[in-house]
This record gives sequence, structure tokens and C-alpha cells, in this order.
Amino acid sequence: MRERKRFSPWKDKDFMRMLAVTAFIFAAMSILRPQLFLRETNFTSMGYQIPELGFYSLAMMMVMITGGRDLSIVSIGNLCCIVAAYIMHGAVEQGISGPGAWVYILGGIAAALAVGAACGLINGLVVANFSVPPMLVTMATSSIFMGIGIILTEGKTVSKTPAEFTYFGNHTLLGLPYMLWLLILTILATALILNRTQFGFDVRMVGSNAKASHYTGINVNRVLVKAYLYSGVVCALCGLEILARTDTAKSDYALTYTFQAILCAVLGATNPNGGFAKVSCMVLSLAALQFLSSGFNMLRLGGYFKEFTWGLLLIVVLSLEYLSQELKRKQSLRELARRHQKKP
Repeated sequence: MRERKRFSPWKDKDFMRMLAVTAFIFAAMSILRPQLFLRETNFTSMGYQIPELGFYSLAMMMVMITGGRDLSIVSIGNLCCIVAAYIMHGAVEQGISGPGAWVYILGGIAAALAVGAACGLINGLVVANFSVPPMLVTMATSSIFMGIGIILTEGKTVSKTPAEFTYFGNHTLLGLPYMLWLLILTILATALILNRTQFGFDVRMVGSNAKASHYTGINVNRVLVKAYLYSGVVCALCGLEILARTDTAKSDYALTYTFQAILCAVLGATNPNGGFAKVSCMVLSLAALQFLSSGFNMLRLGGYFKEFTWGLLLIVVLSLEYLSQELKRKQSLRELARRHQKKP
């Protein structure tokens, strides 16, 4: 029986490249603001901030592997957050606490996950069954989901959920925030799905070549629906994380996360054309962007400068990806030409 090859991240070029970038950013910020950046409170603060972008990046990554884009991730997360907030707020209104409050908390969590799954299912069904580009579909549904959130809240902020729930958004376990542990579990589950299941193989195949996947017996539509369903559920987790940490829900919270999630996924070796992704690289890109964001705040370079940097980074990464693909293509053509010349 042939031994299965074990994956070694130290031999992976993408992983080592991203590790070097992350280490460089960490070192640069440590040198520029050592008194602030290297403080324990800063790392704790980053631990509370990183799950939001992390969940959205995982949701975006799964859809990008299929060759699509999900521009509705933030709207889904906000809608799930609003639904959960309304249900949990019922316990506060009635003055219920302790074990009784958990009925409302669990009901809010279940409702948020159900809404996230429904939104993802809608995206998946439309993308799979109609010849409309995923970007246009999710752009439209993003407005729809946001509109539903505005109708539910009347444009206001929903707040005051049970303390038993917000405790998990503002406290730590073994030195790490509870919601960071939830993100870690979600990352591990995603890596397992992509690398150890038939669905993970099918997703990569569909992203590489949907037509060829169809002829090999893969149900392309079912794979697409499952990918968007996964995205919706992960967005629901993000909505619950936001509610637990901030104790507020609103329809237009953190809209810039859509762009940052694309940047995080692409920077983390996810092929923008589909078919390829590495969860380990995405985790490093997530850490790098968080180090950069925290460093910019300490250098008082937030706001427009931060947005400018994200845009510049995305252009650079996409350009490098294009050049790399072109070099590989030309190298393959040269190799074919050499083989053709050697033939008698």
C-alpha cells in the first residue's frame, strides 16, 4: 500500500511567501510603534477585531473557489444580526435573565443561522439556474437583504440583548476571546471540508472548469448551491459575533468588509478565477491585514489612507497573479515547442 504524502507548509511557496509578508509587516509595525504595537492590550484588541473580517473572508473564499464573488456577505451578516437582536431583546424587555434568557438566546442564534442559510440558498439557486454572473446576482441580493434590514429596523439601531450572550463577545478563554475560538473552529472545519471531503474536491473542480466537471458526472448546480449556502451560514456566524461584541445591530454596519474580504482571500493565495485556495495562506493574510490596520491606527493613518492602501494592495496582488499565470503559460508553451522539436 502506497503511503500518502503529508503536506508540509515549509515546502509550500505560497505559504512561505505569505509568512514572509506577515512577518515583515509585524516587524515594521513593531519598529515604528514598539510602545503601542507590542503591548498585550493591543494583541487582545486585535483578537476581538479579527473575527469579523475572518468570517467574511472565509465566506468569500468558498464562493471565489467556484469562480464567483459574493457581494452580499455583509448584508447577510447584518440581516442575521438584526433578526437575532430582535429575538434576544425580548428577554431584556420582559426582564428575564439566567436560564430563562437562554431560551431567547438559543432562539436568536437558530433564527440567525436559518436566515443566513436562506439568503445563501437564494444566491446559490439564482446563480446555479440562471445565466447571470454571480457578481450581478449578489449585488442585487445585497440591496434586497439590506432593504429588508432597513424595513425591520426602520433605519434605527437595535440594541440591548441578554448579558449572558454579550459575555461571550467581550471575555476570553485561555487568553483568547471566545469569538476568536469560534473563528478558529470555523477555519479548521473549512480546511477539513476543502481538503478531506468530496464536496471540497467538487468545488475546486467546478471552479477550474465547470463544463468539464459536468461531463465527469459532477452536479455543478448542486455544488454551487452548497457553496453559497456555506457562505450564508458563515455570514450568520459573523452577524452573531458582531451582536455579541457590540450589543447592537444595524443594516449598514461595516459595509467596507466586502472589499476587504476579497483582498484577504486573494492575498491568501485564492485564485480569483476559481479552482484553487489555501486556508493556511488565508489565515496568514488575515493576520497581516490586521497587523497593518492596527499599525495604521497607531500611526494615525486611518480613514481614506487605509482604504487607499487596501485598493493598492489588491491591484498589486492581482497584477502579480496575472504575471505569474502568464509566465507559467509561456513556460509551458516553450516546453511543448522543445518536445516538438525533439520528435523525429
